[in-house]
Amino acid sequence: MKCMKSFAVAVAAVAMLAVTALAGGHSERYVMITHGEGKDPFWPVVQKGGEDAAQAVGAEFEYIYNPSGDMADMASSIQAAAATQPNGMVISLPDPDALGPAIKAAVEAGIPVITMNSGLESSASLGALMHVGQPEKLAGQKAGIRAKAEGATKALCMTPEQYNTALSDRCEGYGESVKIISSVDTTHDAATIVTRATAALQANPDIDAILSVSPNVCAGVNTALSDLGMSVHLSCFDLSPEVMDMINSGKVSFTIDQQQRLQGYMPVVVLHLYNTGAGLLPGANIPSGPGFVDKSNASSVSALAGIDR
Repeated sequence: MKCMKSFAVAVAAVAMLAVTALAGGHSERYVMITHGEGKDPFWPVVQKGGEDAAQAVGAEFEYIYNPSGDMADMASSIQAAAATQPNGMVISLPDPDALGPAIKAAVEAGIPVITMNSGLESSASLGALMHVGQPEKLAGQKAGIRAKAEGATKALCMTPEQYNTALSDRCEGYGESVKIISSVDTTHDAATIVTRATAALQANPDIDAILSVSPNVCAGVNTALSDLGMSVHLSCFDLSPEVMDMINSGKVSFTIDQQQRLQGYMPVVVLHLYNTGAGLLPGANIPSGPGFVDKSNASSVSALAGIDR
């Protein structure tokens, strides 16, 4: 909680600076481009953060979501947006190899870029100003340490996006403390998640833990466990009403919150300060997590995050 309080203080300080800079009467336009598959509940919260930040600093804001999961399509979106010469771009980076050339080209064209959510390790090498997001391997390590302390020894790691290096980092970090028997590609499709989770559980009846690296996967895994009458240590990443219900009912031990609204909000504010404040930036990347949510704070976090049913 101390980390979250410190981050909140930083947000307030930066927002105050942004209001001061706005007094100069600058007009800006920022474009945010993120990956995803289907109607992922994670990204509308990120988008709202970006919209709120743009409103706070008096800038125009455009959000582009790539729901196909096709990295070539996302690279094309980056190129098309860069061609309009915005004052800055905020880009999620799930696949640095596929998206890197488009980001480098935008930077070389003189567009300030901040990466967010995923791609921390590759951000600087592509020319981005900084990264806002959760250090994913660290988050996985923290999840693994806690799961081991709660009795987990052998686990499955359920991930919906095998191409996403950030999600792979979560599994890898977790595996440093709890042995991962198998990493299962679930996709984002609700029915497929249940089917593949069921098959993996039947193939590995001796596992005692599961890490689900997204909230929709966590919900599907819980359904599979209930259908099979199995009980294992289940932990998740990110927030959703379903995950909070599962925590409160004792079906999920904990989830890790990466504060996606701040991942949308902070890059826009920082780009505004960069463009209006002689190129000044925070001294380092901004980590938005990891923060643990469990029975002790689930109700409070739900209220603060606006995800009450």
